[in-house]
Amino acid sequence: MAVKIKLKRMGKMRNAQYRIVVADARTKRDGRAIEEIGTYQPKQDPSLIVVDSERAQYWLGVGAQPTEAVAAILRVTGDWQRFTGAEGAEGSLQVAAPKPDKVAVFEAAAKETFVEAKPAARAKPKAEPVAEPADAAAQAPSEETPTAEVAEATQVEVAAEDGPAEAGTEPATSEDETAAAGQADQPEA
Repeated sequence: MAVKIKLKRMGKMRNAQYRIVVADARTKRDGRAIEEIGTYQPKQDPSLIVVDSERAQYWLGVGAQPTEAVAAILRVTGDWQRFTGAEGAEGSLQVAAPKPDKVAVFEAAAKETFVEAKPAARAKPKAEPVAEPADAAAQAPSEETPTAEVAEATQVEVAAEDGPAEAGTEPATSEDETAAAGQADQPEA
């Protein structure tokens, strides 16, 4: 059986991503594979190439034939030179620059904006604090009120509820009592 190292296409339309696979030469391009030994993503800048070098060396050693595209990829990674014993085994693989930390970028931008902001744009007129009405302070009992004064005020309120404070005044009646008295005065028709 002839074994090939070839590319298996993955990904969406116009966003090709490949897996480097070892497969029977008679299988379809995206068909069944014996083993996956790497990935290749040409749309990234620089292209992302990941190859399991040990497995690639094994399969090349047992006679697997790479396709032209895979042979070019193996030259870039240096695996082909290692297999043939040629110079340049380090390959010419370019590594993408590491992505900056998002938090550090945000903090730097915020600091820069804060420092470079125009004073007129930064200074906003402050709203005056809302003052409490003077009546609210008088209505709320203060914590410094002596207990004797509170006790006297309570006794005066209790006396007002029990009976009339002055002679000749009628005690206050509730609305229910007033309505009942009004119905009793009217003659029945």
